[in-house]
Amino acid sequence: MSEPIDRARLHEAVEAGERLAPRARRVLGHRDRALSQAAAARQRLLSTAVGLRHAGLSWRVLPLGPEDGDRLGQLAAATGLTRLTSEQETAIRDLAQEVPRAVDQTRVLRGLRRVFSLARQREAAEPVARRLLEGYALWGGEQVGRLLDQMEAQGREPALPVALEQALSPALGLVGQLVAPGQDLSPGAVKLAGQQAGESGAASRSAPPRRQAVVPVGELSALPAAVRLVAPVIAQEPAARQAALDAGEAVRADAAARLLALMPVDRLREATRERLRVNALVDAGITTVGAALGQGNRLARIDGVGELTARRMLGAAETLRALAQDDATVTVDPHDRTPQAARLLTALHTWEVVRQAAKAADLVALAQTLQPLADRMEGATHLAVASDGPTAGDLRALALPLLEQAHDLQAALHQARDEDPWDDFLRRPADYYALLSELGLVEETGTHGDLPDDVVEAVRAQDLDTSLLRVSLRGYQSFAARFALVQRKVLIGDEMGLGKTIEALAVLTHHAAEGGRWFLVVCPAAVVTNWVREVGQRTDLAARRVHGNGRDEALGRWRTEGGVAVTTYTTLGLVWPQLDGFELDGLVVDEAHYVKNPEAKRSQRVGALAARTQHVMLLTGTPLENRTAEFEALVGYLRPDLREGLQGRERSAADFRRAVAPVYLRRNLEDVLVELPDLVEVDEWLELSSADETAYRDAVAEGNFMAMRRAAFAAGDDSAKLQRLVELVEEAEDNGRRLLVFSYFRDVLDQVARALPGPVFGPVTGSVPAAERQRIVDDFGRAEGGAALVAQIQAGGVGLNIQAASVVVLCEPQVKPTTEWQAVARARRMGQLETVQVHRLLAEDSVDERMVELLSGKSEIFHQFARVSETAQAAPEAYDVSEADLARQVVAAERERLFPGGVMEPASSA
Repeated sequence: MSEPIDRARLHEAVEAGERLAPRARRVLGHRDRALSQAAAARQRLLSTAVGLRHAGLSWRVLPLGPEDGDRLGQLAAATGLTRLTSEQETAIRDLAQEVPRAVDQTRVLRGLRRVFSLARQREAAEPVARRLLEGYALWGGEQVGRLLDQMEAQGREPALPVALEQALSPALGLVGQLVAPGQDLSPGAVKLAGQQAGESGAASRSAPPRRQAVVPVGELSALPAAVRLVAPVIAQEPAARQAALDAGEAVRADAAARLLALMPVDRLREATRERLRVNALVDAGITTVGAALGQGNRLARIDGVGELTARRMLGAAETLRALAQDDATVTVDPHDRTPQAARLLTALHTWEVVRQAAKAADLVALAQTLQPLADRMEGATHLAVASDGPTAGDLRALALPLLEQAHDLQAALHQARDEDPWDDFLRRPADYYALLSELGLVEETGTHGDLPDDVVEAVRAQDLDTSLLRVSLRGYQSFAARFALVQRKVLIGDEMGLGKTIEALAVLTHHAAEGGRWFLVVCPAAVVTNWVREVGQRTDLAARRVHGNGRDEALGRWRTEGGVAVTTYTTLGLVWPQLDGFELDGLVVDEAHYVKNPEAKRSQRVGALAARTQHVMLLTGTPLENRTAEFEALVGYLRPDLREGLQGRERSAADFRRAVAPVYLRRNLEDVLVELPDLVEVDEWLELSSADETAYRDAVAEGNFMAMRRAAFAAGDDSAKLQRLVELVEEAEDNGRRLLVFSYFRDVLDQVARALPGPVFGPVTGSVPAAERQRIVDDFGRAEGGAALVAQIQAGGVGLNIQAASVVVLCEPQVKPTTEWQAVARARRMGQLETVQVHRLLAEDSVDERMVELLSGKSEIFHQFARVSETAQAAPEAYDVSEADLARQVVAAERERLFPGGVMEPASSA
């Protein structure tokens, strides 16, 4: 028989239960809400986290925005809850849930109810009362009371936002829970993880990452837009190409429509060979085939025509339209700016930009790698980054190239869409014609030179990888590159202005795409800068200037990292020990006539390199038939067996060309460029000689603008500009061309006149009477190729017609762009039968570079066709720049560049 219940003790337990149970329900309700909110917050946070992998590195990244501060606050509130032991948890939950029911069920044992209740009710309530008393021992003490006090105090505190920078604080329980690649992100999994972290009040039980940080988004805020722009670019390229093709066909259709608009309606008879009554059309005012097409079915309503005749007329007109469209050429004429041509230029520019971006496969792959993060970054201000090795800085460094390229791509696309397309066309017409050629919208003749049919077919079948080339190739340029790939060792003799440099770069980039790393260009010192610039601007290959100061360091980097080493014939001898036995993936020898003498040391070095290199290109603009003996030597470097067959035999020029056809390819401007652009402009960037540079620094120190402009000729025969000018004269002589040489400075002209190898006429200066000037011009017009007329640009550039010259050389940039335009116009005018070549001699890192930069922004004269509108011709001041302003800007810029700490004493005075 059980002991009787202590009724006083039961009364005490009931009173305590009635007092404490509501408090327990409130604190548990707050606790459950806090944990639930924390679980939801954690699920929302972790659902935006991503895992990134790139090149063996991995990160877990959580984008955070302003609203995430509240979510972090909810996590903080949950992890800040009083930690309870299992016994305490049980006691408080019993107090909240079981005690109220027990108090109610034991009423029959208390007070007057005990008297009036039935015996069976009392018997049923006694076990409940005993359990109530047992529990009272657990929750009735002071410890539970203090817990309830603490938990009630927590319940009165709202969940305050937490600074985003604290997102990875251990107190929040997110450390180690950022999503890794392949982690389960289902809501159930995330909620379970959150409950485990929140309820324990501690960080995740998984091992925390070794590196973690919360960083501001900063420039990475542009990542979503960058990825949206770059990631789909490959898919956009075919559509952009088709848009350019369609625009080209629209230009062709417009040209055909113009032809039909001028075609007499009588041609309808010729097209059908029937006796059509076209007089009725003429009487109705329809005098051209284009007008007849415009009438359509309305022709049948014209008196004297009838339905049958109208159908025949329209059929004949459609036939003529088809023939006209087939024969029409796609031309872009800046003096006939049709809407169709403008749309074509825009489409070509857009296709060029998209295609170049699509070639950057690594960039597109990077965009695709970062896309999951970009998709979840909208509105983010911070990134919580965790990893087992790489840092948040490494992640930023990974993304920055994408942001830079995307910015450039966006700017290029905006330029293609918003800029006047004619402006860009005038800056670089050759690039646009190359795009037209690549699309098959312009035809080229003479592409194959004198090559035999079997070689032509092999070249046509050869693929050319241009993924590392940043420019389009003309059809004839692509043919030359593929010819070099098929024949392996070749001599390219294309005439000056056809782009031998681009042809060579196309070959090098093809080999680089196939895994080649070490390429060498040997050239005269005067064109080293040009080669370095072309490699950097036209390809994705690294250019190494193995010449002058720093040549040993550049050579070392090239041997270690690869790229295109550009050196001179002289420097080749200095670095020869480092090249002895070194295997090249490609060799280019520019101005190859420099090695025409097999007995010379430089020739022997080039011959040794060519012998042990599989892929060799010799470049020269000298026509083959003019100097066969020299060409025998050049052919010998490539194919000794061919040279043996040539020696000791009398051959005609045609026979000689056929004999060397396996290695030799030459095309002339007139043979290749059927559209024959009126002007070919070449900026010849040259490196100052040491003596020139000393004179230049002295002039800068003195602030002497005029001395700065002519310092590039200070070294006399050793001047880089003068050496290049002599080469241009020699090449012009080989091609039967005559030259105009312009300079602002009389002393420069005197120096030029003494140094040039061929007949020299002039100088024509302001002090030469007009009649004498004309006599000089007349004598020059009767001279042979290679003759040069030298003139002060202020005198010879105005008032004379000099159609005999087709090569114009400008010794320095002019202060007024119109001065250059007027000088070029002396040769480029009615009666000129040849393409005019304009060569600007420009010194790198000098006043020339500053002047080009400043003037190009105002007139772009250095990259445009020389011809301007009648308005500009009538008002040349629209193009001109104040000489004083320009001089001040240039002198100031050069002083800052050369003497950043203040002007030193002139070098010559030391």
